[in-house]
Amino acid sequence: MKKLRKAPITKDALQFMEKYLNSYSATSHEVQGQKVWLEYLKPYIDEYHVDNYGTVYGVINPGTDYKVVLEAHADEISWFVNHITDDGFIHVIRNGGSDAVVAPSKRINIHTRDGKIVRGVFGWPAIHLRKSDNPLPKVSNVFIDIGCSSKKEVEALGVHTGCVACYDDPFEILNGNRFVGRAIDNRMGGFMIAQTARLLKENKIKLPYTLYVVNSVMEEVGLRGAQMIADTIKPHVALVTDVGHDTSTPMIEEKEMGDFTIGKGPQLTYAPAVHNKFLDMIVETAEKYKIPFQREANSRSTGTDTDAFAFSNGGVVSALISLPLRYMHTTVEMVHQDDVENIIRLMYYTLQKIEYKHDFRYFK
Repeated sequence: MKKLRKAPITKDALQFMEKYLNSYSATSHEVQGQKVWLEYLKPYIDEYHVDNYGTVYGVINPGTDYKVVLEAHADEISWFVNHITDDGFIHVIRNGGSDAVVAPSKRINIHTRDGKIVRGVFGWPAIHLRKSDNPLPKVSNVFIDIGCSSKKEVEALGVHTGCVACYDDPFEILNGNRFVGRAIDNRMGGFMIAQTARLLKENKIKLPYTLYVVNSVMEEVGLRGAQMIADTIKPHVALVTDVGHDTSTPMIEEKEMGDFTIGKGPQLTYAPAVHNKFLDMIVETAEKYKIPFQREANSRSTGTDTDAFAFSNGGVVSALISLPLRYMHTTVEMVHQDDVENIIRLMYYTLQKIEYKHDFRYFK
């Protein structure tokens, strides 16, 4: 097995990370982000495909009859325009798991059908005007102001029911090693699988199977892209990466949610969808290469694309490597650079341990 000769995150990779995280990739409207991702990936794959709903996958060593998937999801939470009042205010519904508490005072970009962006803000009554019994922000009372005085004026800008609205919060680095931004869930996953493909290419790794590097759509509304692409590819093995919760920040009960901290390594998940022998392989790989990791248990589902792959096609050997994340589904999601690099390393080495027609059966 070849060890890494280059760092998991190079200067060029960091530039790609910033461009990709700053792109827009709302659930069911992932095109912009997918184009950025694919353009970066192309030098490191043999071919690529795009399905009907926008899931993109690159193929390495095509043509074998044993298929392994390395997967992340591309979509970010956002809002749908749902109602425009006569005096020009815009009410919304969720597109994915958007948190209304986060919305007030945030800047927002509304994407029109003709590709234009209409700027707006989520308004909220001033503290001076609120009473003690005023409700907290919720989907039914948050609203967008785009500076219009009537519904007709709003519609003249191209805004109508069904337009998607995305937050406008750029990527940045805090204290040299904390990556912060919106949609790190889970475009950082797309970044990590792209870097894994890069390292396989640059280190001249010849895999004995066909590897599909998959960036799926519509995870935030029920794992839909993964369900579709699992049926298309029909893989034998799926290694999925997504984000998990950092539970070390205030107001989180570790006894209930688990004990996880950014900077302490990837989270390796025990769950019904996770194949135990595949997980053992990942744990052994982490231990061999001295990659720190944290253990997580999920009682029913992982809530990630792992479930979609595992329970497809009569059962696909699947496992999940999660990136510890603070402030999920906010515009200031935060991860640690060490964890990002360690997940890339762990995926790089794990993929080399999988053999052609690897037998993961518990017993024969």
